[in-house]
Amino acid sequence: MATIYTEQGKNVWRTWFLFSLFFGLIVTLGYFASYYYGNSAILYGAVIFSLLMNFGSFWWSDKIVLKLAGAKPLDFQQGSEIYRLVENLAITAGLPMPKIYLITDSAPNAFATGRDKNHAVVALTSGLIERLNKTELEGVIAHELSHIGNRDILLQTVVVTLVGSVAILSDMFTRSLFWGGRQSDRKGGGWLMIVGIILMVLSPIIATLIQLAISRRREFLADASGALLTRYPEGLASALRKISAYPEPLAHASTATAHLYISSPFGAKGMKGMAKLFMTHPPVEERISALSKMSI
Repeated sequence: MATIYTEQGKNVWRTWFLFSLFFGLIVTLGYFASYYYGNSAILYGAVIFSLLMNFGSFWWSDKIVLKLAGAKPLDFQQGSEIYRLVENLAITAGLPMPKIYLITDSAPNAFATGRDKNHAVVALTSGLIERLNKTELEGVIAHELSHIGNRDILLQTVVVTLVGSVAILSDMFTRSLFWGGRQSDRKGGGWLMIVGIILMVLSPIIATLIQLAISRRREFLADASGALLTRYPEGLASALRKISAYPEPLAHASTATAHLYISSPFGAKGMKGMAKLFMTHPPVEERISALSKMSI
């Protein structure tokens, strides 16, 4: 059975596995491109790019995520009550006080990011602060602090940068196959074009699968950990009902960062039909049901 402590260790290994997978994919793409164009410098460039992206995603991916979300530091004077809630829960969880960011958006939602507990950020939308009562806010904040305590934040933040880079480079490589002139006449050009097409088709699918794999079970564990922290599961359950019922998406909603949020950032209207097959979060009904069965 998964616990906070087993997941902490697993998330460290998952992060290193993701770094290794990214390195392998980029080098593979670089090898195909260098062979296709007969230029070994492309392979060397791919290796250097992969190393730089791994390094950059570790140190700066949280800043990239905050920029993509349109988040700004929350002014202490305007958000003193939020600061007190976060501080009290962080003390209870045995965590350093994270930075608090505000996303000016009427859609209620939240996420946590950062490379470790000492460099963590909790981002809340203005809609969340306005629409939720105190116990509901405590439930959401406790959920996000649980992601920090469970060491989810580095893994989920790195995914945004690395998976996005793989998809972009795969697309560039495939476009070069079609529009790169007469290089396709080289020996082996035919099967390399097939490989490029396969990579183009599979890259967004692989990205989605990675997001699904790291997100769904993680949300259940963070829900349970957050409920234990507040000792009131109904607070988080009620917050999830309100967040999931809001019809409109976040202004900066993106498939690249969707898995970071406590609930889908695409709103209730965006979770219909085929979109449900690619949800980065477990169904809200299942999460609420699990919380309702907790006895604290």
